[in-house]
Amino acid sequence: MPPTSETLTAERILEATEEVLRRHGPAKATVVDVARALGVSHGSVYRHFRTKAALREAVTKRWLDRTSERLAGIVAAEDRDPERRLRDWLAALFAAKRHKAGDDPELFATYTVLTDELGGVVQDHIADLTAQLSRIITAGTDAGVFRAADPAATARAVFQATGRFHDPCYAREWTAPGVDEEFTAVVDLLLRGLRG
Repeated sequence: MPPTSETLTAERILEATEEVLRRHGPAKATVVDVARALGVSHGSVYRHFRTKAALREAVTKRWLDRTSERLAGIVAAEDRDPERRLRDWLAALFAAKRHKAGDDPELFATYTVLTDELGGVVQDHIADLTAQLSRIITAGTDAGVFRAADPAATARAVFQATGRFHDPCYAREWTAPGVDEEFTAVVDLLLRGLRG
């Protein structure tokens, strides 16, 4: 690719990295490939990301953050009752993960490898998601809709109980016949338990 006159930003590098990962996979993708895709030297990429590991971590975080940002809007919708928000949040998480796995399987497989390598990024993502759940459960407890002595612990339990619908290790099951009904049954059960 010929050199570009566009300013090289971290965001442009991350976009190019995602495309390179999609094309080559995590084992073969290099910083040189990313630089070539941008029409710059690999030194230019290293000015934004000091190591290949830092670049991989940033692109993985960006990918995970897309889901968190989408879900944050549901958490913030305080005009909806907490039960509806919880149901919508869990459904949106399942839909986002299923969308990523089904619409771009090469990139999903790549990120599955990267998230295995970058446990800290994944733990931060899970902490963010459970904090979002905790806010919804706290709102439900404050409104008298839910009974949860410890909303943070309850949020972690809800997250773990619904793992089959968002943990990438279950991705092959997300298109199985009846999975939507199973998801609804699990969410209904959790909500009955939260109502106490």
